[in-house]
Amino acid sequence: MGTTATGRMKFGVFLAPFHPVGENPTLALERDFQLLEHLDALGYDEAWIGEHHSAGWELIASPEVFIAAAAARTKHIRLGTGVVSLPYHHPLMVADRMVLLDHITRGRVMLGVGPGSLPTDAVMLGIDPVVQRPRMNEALKVIIRLFTETEPITYEAEWFTLKNARLQLRPYTKPHMPIAVAAVQSPAGMVLAGETGSSVLTMSVPRGKDVQALGSFWDIAEETAAKHGNAMDRSEWRIVLHVHLAETREEALRQMSHRGGRYRKEYSEGTTGSAPPSDLGIDEVAANMQKNGDWCIGTPDDLVAKIEELQHWSGGFGGLMVQAVDWADKEHLDHSYELLARYVMPRFQGSLEGIIASREDGARNLNDLRTVRNAALDKARTDYEAAQAEEAARATGG
Repeated sequence: MGTTATGRMKFGVFLAPFHPVGENPTLALERDFQLLEHLDALGYDEAWIGEHHSAGWELIASPEVFIAAAAARTKHIRLGTGVVSLPYHHPLMVADRMVLLDHITRGRVMLGVGPGSLPTDAVMLGIDPVVQRPRMNEALKVIIRLFTETEPITYEAEWFTLKNARLQLRPYTKPHMPIAVAAVQSPAGMVLAGETGSSVLTMSVPRGKDVQALGSFWDIAEETAAKHGNAMDRSEWRIVLHVHLAETREEALRQMSHRGGRYRKEYSEGTTGSAPPSDLGIDEVAANMQKNGDWCIGTPDDLVAKIEELQHWSGGFGGLMVQAVDWADKEHLDHSYELLARYVMPRFQGSLEGIIASREDGARNLNDLRTVRNAALDKARTDYEAAQAEEAARATGG
C-alpha cells in the first residue's frame, strides 16, 4: 500500500490509437477526444498520442495537431507525442512545432520520440527501415541543441541540413519540455535515452524475453548514461500495458474478448507482423493473453498485483500507461478507466494512507471514544434538565 520506490506513480494512456477497421473514422477520433476529457476529469496524469500513416488501425497522422485540439478540451492532463517518428521530419520543424505547443498548453506538452514503428510508413516515404534508428538518434540530439542553444547552428546530415538555424520562439518550459524515448523491443531506445539523459517509454519487454528482463533492460540506459555524464531517473520510466477492468475477470474478458482478438489477429499478426502468427481463433486470443499475463484483463486487484510484479522485476518505475485499444463498448471502456482511477491509482500515489490510518485510529480507540461520547451526551442531557428546572422555578416564583 502507498507510493512506489520511485515516489508517486503517474498514470496515463498510450493512445496510438487502435480502432477496428470498418468503423467511421471521424467518430473514432471523436471518441479519442472524449476519452481524454474523461481521463482529465478522473485525474489521470498524462496521455501520449501516436503518429502513423498506414495500416488502417491507427488514425492520427499528426500528434501535434491532435494535442492542440485536445488541449482546448482538457484542463490538467499532460499531453505527449507518443511518438513523433523523427526520421520522417526535419528536426527544426519538430522543434518549432513542439515549442509552439509548449506555449499553447502552458507547459502541459511532452516530446516522445521514436524511429517509426510501421515499415509501411517508411516505405511510402522512401526511407530504408535500416536507417531509421540512426536517423532518430541524430535528429534528437540536434533537436535538444535547438532547444538549449541560442547561437545559430549549422549542421550537415545525409538527410537534412541546418544553416545558421535557431528557434525564434524559445521553450516555455525551461530548459525544454520533458523528452521521452520509445524503447520497444531492442536496446536502441535505452541507449539513446542514456546518451541524451531522456526518460523512457517502454512499450513491451525486450524481444524474445519476458517481464523478468525489464531490470537488465533498464541497466542498459543507466550504463550508457554514466558514460555520457548523465543520470537516469526511474520515476520518469513509463511502462505501457494492455489493461481492461471490470468487477470480475469473467466480465472483463466478456466485454473485450472478440474485439481484442480482432486487434491481435488482424493488426499485430496480420498487418504489421509485430506478433508471431498463432493458431488461436479470434475469440480465444484474449483469454490466452489474460492467462499468460501479457494483458491485464480482470479486476482492479489484478492490476494492482500486476503493477507490483512489474515493480519487482524492473527494479522500480514511475509511470503506468494503459495501451488504449478500442476493444469494448464505450461505456465499458469508460468504466474500466474509472475503476483504475478509483481503486488502483490511490494504492500507488499515497492518497489512501492518511485516510486508512485515521479510520484505524478510530477503530483502535473505539471503546474510549464511546465512553467520551456517552459522557458528553449525559452532560448535555443533565445540563438541559437543570436549565429546564431552573426556568420552571423562576416561572413559579420559587
